[in-house]
Parts: sequence; structure tokens; C-alpha cells
Amino acid sequence: MKFLYVTDIHGIQWKYDHIYQIAKSFKVDLVINGGDMLPKKGNFLNQDRFIKNFLDNYFSKFNKEGIYYLTMLANDDLIIFDELLQNTCNKYPYVVNIAQKKFEIKDYEFIGMNWVSDFPFALKDRARKDSKDFIFPKQFGKPVISTLKGWKKIEDWYAYAETLPTIEEEMNRLVKPSRMEKTIYIIHGPPSKMFLDVCQDGSRVGSKAVYEFLKQNQPLMSFHGHIHESPEISNKWFEYLNKTLCIQPGQSHHFQDYLIFTTIELENLNFERFKVGKMES
Repeated sequence: MKFLYVTDIHGIQWKYDHIYQIAKSFKVDLVINGGDMLPKKGNFLNQDRFIKNFLDNYFSKFNKEGIYYLTMLANDDLIIFDELLQNTCNKYPYVVNIAQKKFEIKDYEFIGMNWVSDFPFALKDRARKDSKDFIFPKQFGKPVISTLKGWKKIEDWYAYAETLPTIEEEMNRLVKPSRMEKTIYIIHGPPSKMFLDVCQDGSRVGSKAVYEFLKQNQPLMSFHGHIHESPEISNKWFEYLNKTLCIQPGQSHHFQDYLIFTTIELENLNFERFKVGKMES
């Protein structure tokens, strides 16, 4: 079975269009979108328009081709649009919202998780403490969460975060696979202690909870994103954690003109990373 993994497209339509054409030409069985799907420019509260005006029709194309499309929203996608995305996915048998869910195909199990360890930026919809002893990063801006009535300010983010499950707890709450050695995890945030989480300034922001979960459970593979620039800074886009192959392909920022994705053949674990420009087909 062959699949394509891409993440952090942030609503850039030409990147979505490229992925559709590449999926057909590569004859993949499924495409996985690892999160941060919706536009980051402009008013975040209008992200629902992208789901209605673009993704709905986009999903229908994969459904028509019989190519499975597994996807989930992530930290830059507002949580108030989770239901809209789910309802849109429900329209198409080949489209699956994988967040905190399991999908099985050809003896393989795919499990998604889109909560992330807290970061310095204001939007906190999907931010969590990594574990009970988590040390918060220095914060920039006033913390907010999205509501159907607009932004809600969080006056004391540290206290509020204490009321939420940690990433460690979220990982342990995930549906259990029947065969861990045939399981692929889609986890938006990368693990710590590897070189898949390196920021532009060299800081390391991966999740210790994700690392420990993968180390203890040893699934076949895990896929990540979140830190766009990490592979370019660390010169590493995959690493093995004992038997588990962890992949973080990275992505260009929304104002750059190239797309990054990976393809994987599960039977022999052949995998390759591609970088294509806007005008390439």
C-alpha cells in the first residue's frame, strides 16, 4: 500500500491542487493531511469559508477517484470549525477526519492526535501542558480561544491550562490499536529528543510526552509537522526511535513558493521526500 503525507498547507490552494494531481499520478491508496489545513492570513474567524468554498469540492475529487483522504485540523485551525469539518467529511465515504480516531485499511491502523504542547503565541484552542511538570514558554500576546461569538480572552492562561488534559493524558486516551506493529500515528506536534522539532533560532520545542509514548509503544511509524522549518535547520526529516520510524517532512511558510510532501510504501517501508515548486506538475 502506498500513501502520501503532507502537513501545514495553511489554506494555500495551489499546494492542495498539486497534492491532488500528484496523488493521482503516483497512484497512491490514500493521502494524509497532518493538520494546519486552513488559511493563516487574514481573519481566522473566516476559516469556515475555506471549508465550505474549497475543501468541500476538493474532498469530492478524492472521493470520486477512490483515494482515501485522512485529515485533521491543528493548532492554527480554529476549534469552533471542528464540527463543520466533520460534517463535510461525513459527506464522502473516502474522506476521514482522523483527529483522536482510528482508521483501518489493508491490515494497517492509522490513529490521529491534533493537540499540541503549549507555544508562545496567542491562539490556545489546541494548546496543552505537555505533562504535569511542564514549563511554559515565554508568552507573546494575550492568550485567546475561539468561540462562536468571537475571541475569548484568557486572563490567566497558566491557571486555565491546569484545568485541561495534558498531552501525556491525551496520548493515553487515544483509541488502542489491535496490532501496534502495524499502526501509524499521525501526531501534529513532533517528539522531543530527536531533530524533528528544531526552530529557526535553534530552540527545541518537541513533546516529551509524544517521545515517551512512541518509545514505550513502538508503533510502525509516526508522522508529524508543526515546525515548518525543522528539516531545513537540522538537516533531518526522519529518525528512528528504536523500531519506530518518525517522519517530519516540514513545509515552506505560506509566503514561499514550494510544496513539501513524502510518499511511503508500507510493504517495504520505502519512503521519499519531495520538494516541488509552484509551477511544477
